Amino acid sequence: MDYQNELSGKIALVTGGTKGTGRAIAERLLKAGAKVIITARNAPEKENSNLHFIPSDLSKAEGTQKVISEVLSTYGRLDILVNNLGSSVTPAGGFNALSDEDWVSTLQANLLAPVRLDRGFLPQMLDNKSGVIIHIASIQGKLPLYDSTLPYAAAKAGLINYSKSLSNEVTPKGVRVLTVSPGWINTTASKAWLGEIARNANSTVEEAKQSVMDALGGIPYGRPAEPEEVAELVGFLVSPRASYLSGTEYVIDGGTVPTI
Repeated sequence: MDYQNELSGKIALVTGGTKGTGRAIAERLLKAGAKVIITARNAPEKENSNLHFIPSDLSKAEGTQKVISEVLSTYGRLDILVNNLGSSVTPAGGFNALSDEDWVSTLQANLLAPVRLDRGFLPQMLDNKSGVIIHIASIQGKLPLYDSTLPYAAAKAGLINYSKSLSNEVTPKGVRVLTVSPGWINTTASKAWLGEIARNANSTVEEAKQSVMDALGGIPYGRPAEPEEVAELVGFLVSPRASYLSGTEYVIDGGTVPTI
């Protein structure tokens, strides 16, 4: 697909951009001609001198402020913000296994980090009457798995709601806001997780994969998404080809969610 240079001159930030889906999104925007900044707590798994890396813990307010300050002082503006950072490290066992810290840490990373970054970058986007904000949510915002990801699902549901509300406010002023909600994605971390499931259940990785798909109620497409497939959707949404799209949630899940 010919998307070379359609983002030429644009400055983009991808959070959680050092690996997995975030890395795929960053590289997709880079191929389209954007200057791309990535941020995460840890350095990239693979070095790419064309990606400007800012180390930061976005689950903390000072971490988001560090990124906002460095981007604006270095580049003077931001045109595209992809809030991709997301994580769930809470224990299994349902509601009773979750502490206040489990809830707070999950909400900080998955909901408050995007809110803080939006608040930091929106004023100059509004001044320029131009910009695109993408919130990477999850199908768990509408299809929660209570056993081990209850806070994550609640945070992503809040992010979807917030994203729609924000779009209603800023779209008339020139800034597009969109949500992308993936299902299961075949990242390196996901592959390691499958290996752990297989070892614990004394089964094969393929059997572990099937058990996860069964827990989701099945994936009609028959497999998880590849990071590059999610990145391709994001690449389209931030491009001029999607100039009339705002305020909408785009689900990319291979048909996992069984309702309309």
